[in-house]
Amino acid sequence: MAKSQQTYNKTEKEKQRRKKREEKAKRKEARRAEAKEKGGGIPLAYVDFNGNLVDTPPDPSLKVKIDAEDIVLGIPKKEESDEDKFNPIRNGKVSFFDHSKGFGFIIDSENNEKYFCHVSGLIDEIEENNTVQFELEKGARGMNAVRVKKI
Repeated sequence: MAKSQQTYNKTEKEKQRRKKREEKAKRKEARRAEAKEKGGGIPLAYVDFNGNLVDTPPDPSLKVKIDAEDIVLGIPKKEESDEDKFNPIRNGKVSFFDHSKGFGFIIDSENNEKYFCHVSGLIDEIEENNTVQFELEKGARGMNAVRVKKI
């Protein structure tokens, strides 16, 4: 005759599991009864058109229809302005130029942006505070001033 595989320890663990399940079911029933007494359930929150949480649903007549194709994901490419297309030659002032190192910076007179200028992009010799004409070209770190002429 074979011995039972059920040991004392296994039966005790099974009793503990059963007891935990029963306690959990009792707590669940108590929560349900409490929610019915309070007349509740889960309260709903809505988001109004300004992004604030409110307890009243929004008016469906004010809903705005948006097409999925109109949504732009990411950063849109910068379009050139009209003046950039028609007049590639810009005017500016040399704010800094180091002849020993061969580079400097030019401040655009229209938008006060500072552009890098290398000695290889010069047509005339320039010094600090000179007024110059230049064109912009995309470089490794941004826009560079090229074909720089002294005015």
